[in-house]
Amino acid sequence: MFSVLKKGLLLQVVFILFFNSLEASSAGKRRVVVPAEIPTSVITLPTPPRYTPKYNPIIFGIDTKKEIVPISDYLRTIEFTEMPEEYDIWSDTKINPYQVSLVDMKDTVKIDLSTYYHPSSKYVTSNFGFRKWRFHYGIDLKVHKGDSVYNAFDGVVRITKRARDYGYYVLVRHSNGLETLYAHLNKITVNPGDTIKAGVPVGLGGSTGRSTGYHLHFEIRYLGNPINPNDLIDFEKFTIKNQILALNAQHFEYKKEIDKIRFWTIRNGDTLGRISQRTGVSIAKLCSLNGIKRTTILRIGRRLRYT
Repeated sequence: MFSVLKKGLLLQVVFILFFNSLEASSAGKRRVVVPAEIPTSVITLPTPPRYTPKYNPIIFGIDTKKEIVPISDYLRTIEFTEMPEEYDIWSDTKINPYQVSLVDMKDTVKIDLSTYYHPSSKYVTSNFGFRKWRFHYGIDLKVHKGDSVYNAFDGVVRITKRARDYGYYVLVRHSNGLETLYAHLNKITVNPGDTIKAGVPVGLGGSTGRSTGYHLHFEIRYLGNPINPNDLIDFEKFTIKNQILALNAQHFEYKKEIDKIRFWTIRNGDTLGRISQRTGVSIAKLCSLNGIKRTTILRIGRRLRYT
């Protein structure tokens, strides 16, 4: 029995040695295949075709002709003045419900003007300031009937109304603290409470109210107090002068001149000669200040400026 087991083990060892020798000989004859190097100059990748959109970008709200002005980095670090607490008052009938005088304001208010959009691309026909017998609180821009009139800054429509002097007009309260007024419109295209972006039409140009021709009467106000638009806007280039308005008491110096104005209310029996004697102002100056002639009929109740 022991001899049989011994023979079996001997055969296993012989077989193992035989197969190991075969594997060693085949490994010596095995070839290592190395891929041939391909010259890089031969490889030419095709150029992908240039993609040209076939849609009108304006449909998707992108006007490729309109210049996009980036907001300067320094604007992001400016601490602009918050909305004044008086703006808790909301009136859809009164232009100035705040009754705040800014002639002697102590602080400087920083206002962001970077999103400004020009309301009309036409020229100035009448400027801010004294206009003979009264003060002109805005600036007049030429428009043709039906021209679009655009909102100057992002904001909310506060008033849409028709008045004897302004005709059809719109007043918008803006998120930067200013309010703008657009008057003598032929048609109003927004409603009170509408939230609108800068550049959105608020109406169409016209000549309603006390107007002698087609034009836009444009006002800029802060807490109801008019600001000279020329302090903010270059009306020849249709752009703002600075991206930040540092509003202070100097912007309201003109009101001190207005406070000096005196009026005479015409009563029964008054003539230019009698008014001249009572006020100490010549008839010629009375006519010049009030845009009247010596032959103008004086109506009872009318006020004549004499200073």
